[in-house]
Amino acid sequence: MLQAIGLTSAPRRDCPPVVDDLTFEAPPGSVTALLGAPGSGKTTALRLMLELQTGRGVTYFRGRPLHRIGHPAREVGVLLGDVPGHPARTARGQLRMLCAAAGVPASRADELLEVVGLAGLGDQRIGTLSAGMDRRLGLASVLLGDPHTLVLDEPTKGLSPREKSWLHGLLRAHAAEGGTVLHTTGDPKEAARAADRVVTIHRGRLVADQAVSDFSRTRLRPRVAVRTPQAARLAAVVSREARAARRSVEVVAEDGSRLSVYGSSCAEVGDAAYRHGVPLHQLADETGDAGPVAVPAPGVGGAQVRGAVAVLDRGPAGVPVRDSVAVPVRGSGGGPIPGSGGGGPAGTPTAVHVLDPSGGPNGVPVRTVLPGPASTVAISQLPPPISVRPARGPLRPLRYELRRLFGVRTATLILASVLVVSAVLSVVLARSGRTPLPDLLVAWPDLLPLPPAAFAAGLLGALSFGDEFRYPALAAGRGTIPRRIGLLVAKLTVSAGVALLLAVLSVLVDAEALHLVYGGDLVTVPAHAPQLAASWAGLSVGCAWAGLLGAGVFRLTVAGVAAVLAVPVLVVPLVQELLAGPAVRSIAGLPGRLRELGWLQWPYAVDRWVMAVVRVVAQPVGLALSLSLSILICAYVFTSLRGRARW
Repeated sequence: MLQAIGLTSAPRRDCPPVVDDLTFEAPPGSVTALLGAPGSGKTTALRLMLELQTGRGVTYFRGRPLHRIGHPAREVGVLLGDVPGHPARTARGQLRMLCAAAGVPASRADELLEVVGLAGLGDQRIGTLSAGMDRRLGLASVLLGDPHTLVLDEPTKGLSPREKSWLHGLLRAHAAEGGTVLHTTGDPKEAARAADRVVTIHRGRLVADQAVSDFSRTRLRPRVAVRTPQAARLAAVVSREARAARRSVEVVAEDGSRLSVYGSSCAEVGDAAYRHGVPLHQLADETGDAGPVAVPAPGVGGAQVRGAVAVLDRGPAGVPVRDSVAVPVRGSGGGPIPGSGGGGPAGTPTAVHVLDPSGGPNGVPVRTVLPGPASTVAISQLPPPISVRPARGPLRPLRYELRRLFGVRTATLILASVLVVSAVLSVVLARSGRTPLPDLLVAWPDLLPLPPAAFAAGLLGALSFGDEFRYPALAAGRGTIPRRIGLLVAKLTVSAGVALLLAVLSVLVDAEALHLVYGGDLVTVPAHAPQLAASWAGLSVGCAWAGLLGAGVFRLTVAGVAAVLAVPVLVVPLVQELLAGPAVRSIAGLPGRLRELGWLQWPYAVDRWVMAVVRVVAQPVGLALSLSLSILICAYVFTSLRGRARW
């Protein structure tokens, strides 16, 4: 059961709220359509339900709000728009990355690819997928955690009729297993065909909450669509003959040469046009939309019939008649009902539901199940449930971050390019003989604010959070990215590890390049090698963290890169200005004074290492980097973690 109570978006200046006091329910075992015109607030309502947008109101998923659910991906599956994945990542890589975040086995990705019909396209990049394939991949990501509730925003937008039939069949199969399905749509006829209940909103407010049978009767109207170059003349003829026959006929002039005739038939309109010599270019029966009609929410009665329906014509009393449409039928064990004609692989229909408008006892419409032909509609079986779920732990976000980093070639290309640039730059600097050996080993000329390896570490750190906001794979279903403490710790750990690896590789590659070009006499172990190594490692890790936190605060990769460059360009000169002049105080004996506090106790042999770390940090670059990181951490806590933080 999904219950949305009092959803109200934060109003903008001089504008009413997009969603205003919206309350409705989506019962389990059925498909609920949230219907509204573009701009009516459908997407905003979903974002309020998922706590992705600030506002008032609460949404309960089986009695619990989203922030109270320990494993959101296992309770709610969300698809807002297209698949929010990096275009260079493969379909299989995208699903395996999400498997790591949801704590499900990586083999689940291959199972879902088979279910949605993308088994042969697992190695294809997301950016090359068509709209239908992209939507299939989105449904696979939604079903990864075996959720009970599906929340989808315009899932059939831009799809072909065949793809729409497949998607609605999968949603109905999920509902038949007892799940809850809520999807938005702007097409009332699609809502009547595919949903069990229709919630209509207009300008952010609830208009009607109806069973699909009541919705079809009150909202959809059969009409005759006419296209003629003499539209005005035909409208006058049809209206005049209707008045003469005392029939209730409404003629509505559409754009151009189109007419919509309500209360008549193709035969009557065609005969009238023939008698008066009016040429016709189109004459067809259609189902028109009467617009949002405010009606009280009906109770669930015997007239509510679950199934996909299509309003095609009117019965004797003017009530819309629903023709037969193929929908999936599943037995108690999840398979097809015996004798329904189903049970085949994905793409094989299971049954046809036929609704008799004449009704059975007490006038209730009767639905029968007939075997469906093989060409009616494609039905996909649901993936098997997850039997064993791993416990929550720190390795889950760590595995996710590693798959995110190395799932595309960007990180590998940056690493390889930086090592080549660093080696070439080191060889060029050594030619003049004026550059000190420590600067040669890290390829740091005076003209550059940072060595290439340190800048690359900051760039990778900025991409770590920048890609999360550019391609928010986790934001839709699992809460906003910055509030996930476990993900932040994983990103800090991985970025530090990559920065250290890049620092070591750059020194080794530069040393080997110098040895290869100039011989072995140039490269020696410099004095104070441990202190220099600690300074180099601290600079690399500090740049990586500055880029990561900068991108996390401002939600842009460019902002993270700017935070990295601001350290040597802006903060270091400021620190040098503050430290100018001779020092009259000394920090000698600092470890002993720290030990006197009583809560810090360590062996006396550690005092030397503590002083070494303090001397490294006390350098202008180290002090500037420490100051910048402190400011970024405070800004991150203030802007991101002050809300509902979660692991």
